[in-house]
Amino acid sequence: MGELNANTWGLHDVHGNIWEWVQDCWHKDYEGAPADGRAWTEDSGGDCGRRVVRGGSWFNLPRNLRSAYRNWINADFRILNIGFRLAQDL
Repeated sequence: MGELNANTWGLHDVHGNIWEWVQDCWHKDYEGAPADGRAWTEDSGGDCGRRVVRGGSWFNLPRNLRSAYRNWINADFRILNIGFRLAQDL
């Protein structure tokens, strides 16, 4: 752990392993997205039947291995290259 420099959020070595399933519901673009880091949910017109995944996985092209790269999956879909990260406020 910590072999690479930390990213903007102070995390090390986090890209390229699996797609990261995040709390955000799918929106077609970023218009109206929260500017304070809160999850973007269905109360603002999101489709929570489709959930956002970010970052790419071990079998994606290198250009897709970044946190800004996003896609969607059906909320009930499971596959070996999609995971999630647990976080706790300190």
